[in-house]
Amino acid sequence: MKHRFAWWQHPENRMKFMKAAIMGVLPLLCCLVYCAFQGRGIGEVYLPNSEWNDELFYFKQVESIVNYGYPQGYFGFNESHALKLSFAAWSPVLVFPWVLWGLLFGWNLMSPILCNIVLMIIACFLFGWLARPTWKQLGTWAALFCFYTPFVRYMLSVMPEVICFSLLIVFYGLAIAYQREESRRCLVGMFVLASLLTLMRPYLLLFLLLPSYHLIRKQGWRGVPVVGVVFGVVLVLYWAIKHYLGAEYFAPLFFTDWVDAFLEQGLLGGLRYTFGKLYYMGTDFVNHTLQGFRTGLASGAFFAGFLVCMGILLVQSVRDLLAWNKARKSRGDNEDGNGADRSETECGKVTARGLMTIEIHLALCFVAMLFALLLMYKLTEGSKHLLTFMAVAVFVIPMLKTRYFAKPVLLGVTFLYFYSIMALDPYDYQVPFATEERVKSVELWKQETAEKMELVPEGTPNFDNVVIWTFSDVIDGKSVNTQWQLLYGIPKGFGISCCMPDYVKENFDNLQGRYICVVPGGEIHKMCVAAGYEQILEAGNTVLYER
Repeated sequence: MKHRFAWWQHPENRMKFMKAAIMGVLPLLCCLVYCAFQGRGIGEVYLPNSEWNDELFYFKQVESIVNYGYPQGYFGFNESHALKLSFAAWSPVLVFPWVLWGLLFGWNLMSPILCNIVLMIIACFLFGWLARPTWKQLGTWAALFCFYTPFVRYMLSVMPEVICFSLLIVFYGLAIAYQREESRRCLVGMFVLASLLTLMRPYLLLFLLLPSYHLIRKQGWRGVPVVGVVFGVVLVLYWAIKHYLGAEYFAPLFFTDWVDAFLEQGLLGGLRYTFGKLYYMGTDFVNHTLQGFRTGLASGAFFAGFLVCMGILLVQSVRDLLAWNKARKSRGDNEDGNGADRSETECGKVTARGLMTIEIHLALCFVAMLFALLLMYKLTEGSKHLLTFMAVAVFVIPMLKTRYFAKPVLLGVTFLYFYSIMALDPYDYQVPFATEERVKSVELWKQETAEKMELVPEGTPNFDNVVIWTFSDVIDGKSVNTQWQLLYGIPKGFGISCCMPDYVKENFDNLQGRYICVVPGGEIHKMCVAAGYEQILEAGNTVLYER
């Protein structure tokens, strides 16, 4: 018995566990406090009251996977669908933690929220366990975590950002632990997590560079083929997932026109086009940021926070690089800088070069992502991708050797201003809570559709198991959105195809989906009546027909 508890009896180990536990409990506390300020509890969060329509697709796809292995009807846009199976435009790898949760505990409207909170608890605990912060570092991190309210907003949602947050937080915990111990397990863990993240979202390939650098630095040229194989396998897998399992979106998910310019116009023409695009997209980026300062515009607020994080990392990287070089020369250190000052961490020391490598890599990731945003994404839609980078900065910046508390204070003030004081738009910041009217509407849809909609099991996936969600319709010359939240109530296994009204009108006689959801009184509704479609139900300002 004494031998079993020998590890716990060591004071340093108890302290290590205590700090990790404090970090682990903070995500839950933040969610509880946020909901309490609204006079609500976590159990009152109600996804069908959210205005984020991506959540509907994620939730219903996971529901279908948990119950049938894959959706029995196609998920897509304007009736697009994947070449294989029936997933939407985004990589199904994104949702695998929710699928595992659903298989273990069942899948309902609270499942993704509970899973998100547990994922963040585990990630924060593991970071504390691996990184071994001092009390000062832990206190700084806790303050930044609380001020960065997107943590809470996305934990209480069905958006996969928290999955990316969690994996990257553990990734950087492993990165810090590797600098301390150079453990092969840590390096392999970094490769696995970075590869998995790349399969989720391609720009996260940036994080695969850090373990690759360490492997090549340790093994020399022998490590290059290994890195090449890892990159090759990951990129081929991503291509296969995207090509075979991804449905075509309304517009390209990212743009490569600047690459085409080099192929069509040559080097000089490509450079002119690229710099021109950087200029006008950069101008829009600045305008969004200024709007974030003045009005709290969400995309501008995200841009501002991203720029502050990037600035801190770049300044710290340059200062630490200069200081490290100076110390190495003055003390006659070896190539690894082992004689240089080591950072303050418990239960083992991390070399100055080690933390400097981490901060320089993260700074370069920020810079690369900024260029990727300007060249390849729509600014408003791409802005949410920056949240993952800022989430990681919350964990990494307090660990850096810095003049406490100048940089964390700057970052904390930035977060407090943009994500609390100026977080005014309910669409972007308000957690959805249950209302009696919405709950009754969704429950009515659930009851009625369970009786009147039946999956066709032959040849799945198929369009007989698809509901066409007409995004909007025109009533008296005004565009009115369909109350798509009610589609949470359709039976398990059905696919959803989000279709623009022009597409539905132009292809009305050739639509493939068996069911269609429209706005009552709209032009498409009148076309459904004229065609003699069978009405399944009308509730919540939405009509569902069987074609």
